[in-house]
Amino acid sequence: MTSPVPRRPTQTVAEFARYLRTETTGGLILLAATAIALIWANSPIGDVYRTIRDFELGPELFHLNLTIGEWAKDGLLAIFFFVVGLELKRELVVGELSKIKQAALPIVGAIGGMLIPAALALSIAWGEPGIDKAWAIPVATDIAFALGVLALTGSNLPSSARVFLLSLAVVDDLGAIIVIAVLFTASFDLVAGAIALVALALYAFLQHKRVRTPWLYVPLALITWIAVHSAGIHATIAGVALGLLTRVHADKDEEHAPAVRLEHRLQPWSAGFAVPVFALFAAGIEVSGESMTEVFTTKLPLAIMAGLLAGKLLGIFGFSFLAVKLRIADKPKDVQWRDIAALSVLGGVGFTVSLLITELSLDGEATELAKAAVLLASAAASLLAAAMLIRRSKAHAHEGTD
Repeated sequence: MTSPVPRRPTQTVAEFARYLRTETTGGLILLAATAIALIWANSPIGDVYRTIRDFELGPELFHLNLTIGEWAKDGLLAIFFFVVGLELKRELVVGELSKIKQAALPIVGAIGGMLIPAALALSIAWGEPGIDKAWAIPVATDIAFALGVLALTGSNLPSSARVFLLSLAVVDDLGAIIVIAVLFTASFDLVAGAIALVALALYAFLQHKRVRTPWLYVPLALITWIAVHSAGIHATIAGVALGLLTRVHADKDEEHAPAVRLEHRLQPWSAGFAVPVFALFAAGIEVSGESMTEVFTTKLPLAIMAGLLAGKLLGIFGFSFLAVKLRIADKPKDVQWRDIAALSVLGGVGFTVSLLITELSLDGEATELAKAAVLLASAAASLLAAAMLIRRSKAHAHEGTD
């Protein structure tokens, strides 16, 4: 009896390259949507933008009378988080995070990249209204933007550096998911929660029985989403749960496992439509000299910017360095500490999930100031990281020619 053929390194790199190319395109679309939102919200027809964003749509049944902006936040982002769930499941079962020694470095780095920004934000804005939940805003890293910047500026970096960033971002997303589930569940409807659990159990059962028809899975996914939303848990958690229950091992008669097929099909919709539409309605803040002054003189937005810019660098790099020195993890031989430093700065691109947590944790003027802080810090982190990555890419290219 022959043993199964192990996954070849070239297959892993090729699959990762495909992911990078998709996220690069998605990152550019996301950037365009953000620019459109800012220009539109501050134009003479800014009232039209706010009217559309705040227009209610949907039945009151199951609390589905949401605004357009809320549909983008609760509905479309569920697709994004479903793709994240698929990626997380695949990485944990058959990918880089399935190997303890290789997974240790990005896991420890991601933990540091969550703890230090949160601690820094709390220390700066302690006592400020809303900081009891807003400390979570700088915890997140945006996969689309981070991988997009890396693909555009770090073409000569070793593949292990790119795998480190992807693994780190996946673990970071898991942390953000836990924060959203725990921190923003104010009340819980037991009946709706029970329906959600039954729907998820049925989804897992159908996966186990190798049922493949979308005619069952699509209605089941909608039922799960509605039940989770009605239960009082943020609806994006439904996407994550469904992704984690999807099968990642292909059968003999399958070219790809369901998780891989669904990721390939939904990734373009997530990166090219769901996330940009969310950004369109989340990033439209009103910019003025007075508001920009407040961003740089008010503790809460300063705490967010410090968390994303300084906290991510100190947390990811510091924890990674300690993990290697304490022999908890191994640093890839072809990756230098300057590469890790550049990737740590890139971790400060919070954007999508940071904007989501901002909307969940704050209201009124504080929301606008926090969003401005997220956008400014993410832009600064991406530009600084891009400059560092270009320099590191040139250094690796030079080493390759020696």
